Amino acid sequence: KSTEIISQIELVKKYVFEKEPFLDPSLTIQELSKQVNIPVRDLSILINHHMNKHFFDFINDYRITKAMSILENPKEKELTILEILYSVGFNSKSSFNTAFKKHSILTPAEYRKKVLSEK
Repeated sequence: KSTEIISQIELVKKYVFEKEPFLDPSLTIQELSKQVNIPVRDLSILINHHMNKHFFDFINDYRITKAMSILENPKEKELTILEILYSVGFNSKSSFNTAFKKHSILTPAEYRKKVLSEK
């Protein structure tokens, strides 16, 4: 991969990690492209071909990581799974559960139970 592509990947990942645009449930690739100042077509190629992901899988990875950190936090154990999934940018419990299981093999409830019991 060219250094330009690598630096663009880094830029996009850093932006998404730090600014958390994924918390907006209606985030689109068009919106993200404006935010990172990369044309939509280029951003699409970057995510699809150079990160081997679809846009929503790329975004959902960040949402799931954020959800996991909430589920791992004993101070947040009063939050329901529903409250958590909405707070990280998901619109539906089924898409959240599907993405979560793809990421961690466990359901969000199983994951919370497991990590909190280990603390």
